[in-house]
Amino acid sequence: MLGSLGEADDALQDAWLRADRADTAEVENPSGWLTTVVARVCLNMLRARDTRREEPLDDSTGTGPVAVAPLSGSRGADPAEEAQLADAVGIALLIVLDTLGPAERLAFVLHDMFDVPFDDIAAMLDKTPAATRQLASRARRRVRGVPAPHADLPRRRRAVDAYLAATRGGDFDALVSLLHPDVVLHADAAVVPTPEPFSVTGVERVAGGAMASAGRALSTAAVLVDGGVGLAMAEHGRLRVVLRFTFADDGLITAIDVIAEPERLNDLDITGIG
Repeated sequence: MLGSLGEADDALQDAWLRADRADTAEVENPSGWLTTVVARVCLNMLRARDTRREEPLDDSTGTGPVAVAPLSGSRGADPAEEAQLADAVGIALLIVLDTLGPAERLAFVLHDMFDVPFDDIAAMLDKTPAATRQLASRARRRVRGVPAPHADLPRRRRAVDAYLAATRGGDFDALVSLLHPDVVLHADAAVVPTPEPFSVTGVERVAGGAMASAGRALSTAAVLVDGGVGLAMAEHGRLRVVLRFTFADDGLITAIDVIAEPERLNDLDITGIG
């Protein structure tokens, strides 16, 4: 639900305190009652997270052209455990979940992942079962993705997958082979805090910057960005950075737009990819 072990611990502790203070003598279904308590705690945390979505990123400490600030995560979260969680749940799923509204996210996770009936979820959200079913349906379409009309989508997916694999593996030559000689990389101020829009041109400079992002590539997955294949990076279940690609007719990457400003991320249409 939260995409972060640290925040999950916080939610469980909050739910435990609420349960400890409550009069449970007349609770006929303790499991269902506790599920409702935890779900509502998570819903409140997700709504609070949305209100903080416009906060700027930390000051950048990276040196590469696509270096992104090391972002603070959840309290007490072990990076290795968070990586294990992302691997188990699926990085792409965590990324797409972060684009859903709190109610959509709760309806989808509880119903599609844990088989909680819509009638029970509706009570948690103070909505009708029909409205809750619609929330889950919208979320399901976003998670599963939608067909993209471009005929080159499969080839571009292979190129983006190869770009990610080369970045993760530190394979400079493989990365160069995917880039057009005159490739240009653009990055917004949340990635590289400069007064003017940042850009760098040339296959070696762009590939070198990607090599500096090898660590972050472990938390990155292919997704559909505004209908085209792109990459998105998540930390602790939060969408942090999106790479949007432009391709030449021969399939080489001619431009990369690195997006990390919260308002720009919010404007992107990000869906799952099959």
